[in-house]
Amino acid sequence: MFDIGHVIVSIIVGIVQGISEWLPVSSKTQIIIVSHYLLGLNFQQAYAFGLFMEIGTVLAAIIYFRKEVWTLIKALLGKGNAEEFKLFKFVLVATIVTGIVAVPLYVITDKVSGGYNIGLPMIILGAILFVDAIVILYSRSKYAEDSKRRTLGSIGLKEYVFIGFAQGLAALPGVSRSGATTSTMLLLNVEAQEAFRLSFVIGIFASAAAFFVTIIFSKAVIFSAVAGLGITGILVSIVIAALVSLFLIDFLLNMAKKAKIVYLIVALGIIAIAGGIIISLFPLGFSAG
Repeated sequence: MFDIGHVIVSIIVGIVQGISEWLPVSSKTQIIIVSHYLLGLNFQQAYAFGLFMEIGTVLAAIIYFRKEVWTLIKALLGKGNAEEFKLFKFVLVATIVTGIVAVPLYVITDKVSGGYNIGLPMIILGAILFVDAIVILYSRSKYAEDSKRRTLGSIGLKEYVFIGFAQGLAALPGVSRSGATTSTMLLLNVEAQEAFRLSFVIGIFASAAAFFVTIIFSKAVIFSAVAGLGITGILVSIVIAALVSLFLIDFLLNMAKKAKIVYLIVALGIIAIAGGIIISLFPLGFSAG
């Protein structure tokens, strides 16, 4: 029976997913924590559930980046212009590399019982974001306002592979997908708004793939995890995650346009490090079942 308790838990899960997907704190990790304490899931169930819940943020990204999605469809049908084919090539290569890296990591991680320190990758990512802030400050002082910071048009195949590899590492608990890809592009001196936009666009396909991978490899685990909320509860969580995501995507992209983007990146780094330290100091006690 779906009662008020299930409604509250479903809303909490949706909010956590919608916020953490776009911040460098790993949505999987936050869902692992929430589902462990609120639903009593073990590590395997919580990990698979965290990937499964990305469907809500995928829907939001498709809605927000509908023009880019349509561009990719046109390019796939051979009707795009040079710029549109460039985006298609970037998404295709990055997604393939992501799959090559992520699927084996998912299969390996799905076998562990919770001894993995999910806080450490968050701390490392936070440190990388601080480096990103320094890189942005340096590039702006070097190139002034009309800086030569890079866009999609000025990065090539090697960068596609590098970005796809970084995204693939997000299959590991504690590694934020958006944090990994955005920070990688910022290190490559990609303009901040472009880095966020491209990260969110390729995330559509990575997150969708993560959803289907969990269905293929962990069907029984997913069913047992979903049972805690029920079908109605899952639908509520997905809708809430999508709505929160739409707001946060817009907020981050608008912030990335501003001169104070460095402060945002430092703030994201602080959030990642603080979250990693807290999780490391107070590790979750998972059972192996």
